[in-house]
Amino acid sequence: MIHPTELIILSLTKTRDSSAVIHTLSKDFGRRSFIVSIKKGSPMAYFLPLNILEADITENPKSQLWRACNFNSVHPLTSIRGNIHKNAMSLFLSEVLYRTLQEGPSQDGMYEWCKNMILRLEHLEKGYSAFNTGFLVELAIELGFSPAGSDLLPYSDSDDKDNIDLMLRYISDNLGTTLNIQSLRVLRELYNTNSI
Repeated sequence: MIHPTELIILSLTKTRDSSAVIHTLSKDFGRRSFIVSIKKGSPMAYFLPLNILEADITENPKSQLWRACNFNSVHPLTSIRGNIHKNAMSLFLSEVLYRTLQEGPSQDGMYEWCKNMILRLEHLEKGYSAFNTGFLVELAIELGFSPAGSDLLPYSDSDDKDNIDLMLRYISDNLGTTLNIQSLRVLRELYNTNSI
């Protein structure tokens, strides 16, 4: 059976020359991974972080890893891809989503919220650094934590480098896991060496 769906790319894992696994979020399937065929000349740009795509999902009764194909871009993210700050942010935001959202169905409204945040970033003209923190606060609310000022007080100590660290610690503790966000270092280096 084939299921047409709209999905957001969170990450890609190359498995071999002819295939890869995309880790996605969709309204229909929540957080789920799919196998895709990679041929010579395949448009790999489809699988950049936070891309919003239409795809056909084909069930595999013998495997949990279903196949995705026939990709079309729903919203070309030309501003994000053409701006070094926004592109770095897309890596950070997609990694945060990849590490915080559990496999399987997601909370009601999570896909719509993520799509809205991506399009907000696409149209953002300034204030990029504030967007990161705002994204994490809103993500915590979407996950059901609803942080108030008093909730964040235990995390605001002298060891925190910035509000991003504070919010990542808060989300980590509420999820009961450690979020090791590799792209944060790249984001921080970019912000320290460029005005935004």
